Amino acid sequence: MQTVTISPKYQVVIPKTIRETMRLRPGQKLKIIEYEGRIELIPDKDISELKGFLKGINTDFEREGDRL
Repeated sequence: MQTVTISPKYQVVIPKTIRETMRLRPGQKLKIIEYEGRIELIPDKDISELKGFLKGINTDFEREGDRL
């Protein structure tokens, strides 16, 4: 776990190792939420990055009669 400091302007720097692991880019948008007493930053994905993320998903299941 790494520690960051909040600047007087309420800014924080995301450590380089995390930026590289998460492939964050300058100008990229992040969603921020407070969850159970902690702050979470969630990278906002471009719709083109989501192409194919469901590839290989199992679609063999029975649907309910009213869901066809």
